[in-house]
Amino acid sequence: MDLLEREAVLQDLAGHLQAAVTGPGGFALVRGEAGIGKTTVVHRLARSADPRVRVLVGACDPLATPRPLGPLMDFAPRLGRPVRTALTGALAGTCRSDEVFDHLLADLSGCPSLLVVEDIHWADEATMDLLRYLARRLPGVPALVVATYRDDEIGRTPHLTALLGTLARYPWVYRHDLAPLSRRAVARLAAGHTVDAEQLYHVSGGNPFIVAEILAAPTETIPASVREAVAGRLVGLSAATRTVVDVLAVLGHRVSLPLLTGILPGAEKGLEEAVACGIVRAEGQITEFRHELTRLAVLEAVPAARRLHVHRQVLAAMRSGATAADDLALLADHAEAARDPAAVLEYAPAAADRAATLGAHREAATQYARALRYADGLPPDRRASLLEGHSRACLLSSQLDDGVASRRTAVRLRHGLGDRLREGEDLRWLSNWLWPAGRAVEARRIGGDAVRVLEELAPSRELAWAYLNLCQLACYGHAPVPVAASYAEKAIALGERFGDAGAVVQARFHAAAARLLGEGDGWEECERALSDAIAQELPVDAAQSAVVMSWFTALRRDAVRSSEAVSRAEAYCLDRELPTYLLCTHAWAGWGLLNRGSWPEAAGAAQKVLCHPSSPPVARAVALTVLALVRARRGRGQVWPLLEQAAGLVDSDCLLDTGLGWEARVEAAWLAGDHERVEAEARRGLAALEERSHPWLSGPLACWIRRAGGTPPPVPAAEPYALELAGDGAGAAAHWDGLGCPYDAALARLSGGDAPALHQALAAFQVLGARPAVVRTRALMRARGVRPVRRGPRAATRANPYGLTNRELDVLKLLNEGLSDAEIAARLYITPKTAGHHVGAVLNKLGVHTRHEAARKLHHSERR
Repeated sequence: MDLLEREAVLQDLAGHLQAAVTGPGGFALVRGEAGIGKTTVVHRLARSADPRVRVLVGACDPLATPRPLGPLMDFAPRLGRPVRTALTGALAGTCRSDEVFDHLLADLSGCPSLLVVEDIHWADEATMDLLRYLARRLPGVPALVVATYRDDEIGRTPHLTALLGTLARYPWVYRHDLAPLSRRAVARLAAGHTVDAEQLYHVSGGNPFIVAEILAAPTETIPASVREAVAGRLVGLSAATRTVVDVLAVLGHRVSLPLLTGILPGAEKGLEEAVACGIVRAEGQITEFRHELTRLAVLEAVPAARRLHVHRQVLAAMRSGATAADDLALLADHAEAARDPAAVLEYAPAAADRAATLGAHREAATQYARALRYADGLPPDRRASLLEGHSRACLLSSQLDDGVASRRTAVRLRHGLGDRLREGEDLRWLSNWLWPAGRAVEARRIGGDAVRVLEELAPSRELAWAYLNLCQLACYGHAPVPVAASYAEKAIALGERFGDAGAVVQARFHAAAARLLGEGDGWEECERALSDAIAQELPVDAAQSAVVMSWFTALRRDAVRSSEAVSRAEAYCLDRELPTYLLCTHAWAGWGLLNRGSWPEAAGAAQKVLCHPSSPPVARAVALTVLALVRARRGRGQVWPLLEQAAGLVDSDCLLDTGLGWEARVEAAWLAGDHERVEAEARRGLAALEERSHPWLSGPLACWIRRAGGTPPPVPAAEPYALELAGDGAGAAAHWDGLGCPYDAALARLSGGDAPALHQALAAFQVLGARPAVVRTRALMRARGVRPVRRGPRAATRANPYGLTNRELDVLKLLNEGLSDAEIAARLYITPKTAGHHVGAVLNKLGVHTRHEAARKLHHSERR
């Protein structure tokens, strides 16, 4: 596992070591809870130490009777004979401990050393004395002593407390805390695994050991290694303390002291021991387990009858007083565990509403689902309300299948009740979320049904949203601009009439977005509408608009705007915990990176979507297509299975709507030399676009027909495609260069036909690692009698094991500093676009997917 968020501590320790070996020596304490990574850090320090530094590693063991001077015995074989002889005598009782200490100090004085003592919370008294002895005298020897300990067990080890008190007096003693991993680090470790990164962070608390064990056994609710580790922490606890721990596990993650003592009088003493053993922690009046997975492991071992009894006690105690809003979720948990359906239906819906108000949509979905398990006997209107709440929470927490299913049931219930207004609203919601579910045809049909139902009633806010929904679907389906504009006008009129800011701002946005794609203008109005949504605190509306901008800038191949739009959308959706929109943004990010020639990074963004178990079908389809194109452009196999899988996730209309699915199939056929399939796939796509032709969709399909030697039909085409179709390959290439799309520019140069253009295209394809395109370009050059420029790699390139040029080596070193493309460009006095090309070439030559992996290869080559 990567050493994440430990780099600063490791760098500090390396600095201490470097200073110590030249004198004066020092002492470093590395502390943190069990599993936090102390051993990993000190072992990495030991491996990276200068070969001239002697590394001595020993550890204390959790024995009932600790080994006297156990760590010293571990590294004694690497010490001089006087130390070994004295140690043998001390263990036999023929030599005093202080003589051993003197010989060890003399030994350390003669050789630069790193002395690591792990887990000193388990040390015997003699080892504590040794550390005390060395600490006082270290300024006189060229050595660094590094000691690790669990800071969650200090209360159980008075000898350690005394040692720490002694060390506090010495200025050459350094202290380093290892904190739990952040959400971002856990998500990075989870990349490539089919686990929910947010849930992983929740149950692990950011503990690296627990994270690693869950990733190694993702199908296990509680990995066996974690279960065993927890059992080991509980061994030796008194019966009273074990009872307290069991009750805390039943009560939940955070427990107030009054509640605990109300259930278990006299629990304070047992609680003190539980805190001292490190399994729980207390802050003021609140006690909680250090990790949710630890609580679940303890809970698993509590007998069922005992659990039921405690849950009923808690429920009764909490219901006897006033109910705070923050207690609703806890009350619902205990109500279900106490097998009290009436209490579940009292508290779960209220907890769900509270969570939804706070933007905790995943929690809201869980509470609505809990209520629905007991809702069969409820009146239809109340059950429908629960289903509607559950559907919305599911849709906003990327649980599309469950959300769509609940909304369908709600539609049937509202229809049976004759509640036409709510039926129309439910139809609109259902339609709106069927599109990201990949069902564009059904979305449009049901969206029309919603409008028809609501138009039969008096004008309403619900009708405004139904018109807005049709405006959105027209925009996403690339219908003629007047169609989207007509629905937008109706939505705005009703939205303003009923004071619905969300409907108004979204209608303005989508009308402008339709113009942006169809006519090329509307960007500024989109930006204003998005800014208004953010300013008016409309998070869902703002997120949806931000994601659409990420999509449409990728569709328009606008590299600069695409990068900016993706960064904004990702940050906004991440801050507001809107995973459905975030995952869609990751998918469009992959497409934008593909356009910019950053293929390894594009594949990484696609994998981020595919590894998430709840990615919407449309996002998965786009991610699969991006991966397929990266493989196709690099000349690797398994392209069509990915494209077919993408097509199987969504209907053909949705595949066409994305703007990538159909074109990718055509390009893959061209790269494989299958011109017949190019014509067939491209003409099928153009036929599907006949009634909603769009220049950024029809233009590329027409160009692929021309590149395959066919005659494309006259269709609307965006400027770079129109230039190529008109025979102006140079003009098209210049336009693509301006947009920051090197691969598209090289393709356009192929159609130019003259020798300089072909040479430029060949060079661009070689830099990108586009092997099939290189082969086709060389074949075209031979056919046209253009001699290739044969030039071997420069001497510096040949000397580099990865074939990097001098400029690429410069770029790699700057990647190691964590610089962005723009920062690299500024440092090397080149354009950001050129820097991006160099970064892509470096990653391709190194055979890696991320900048972090490239930096690691640099370190490896330097060590060799």
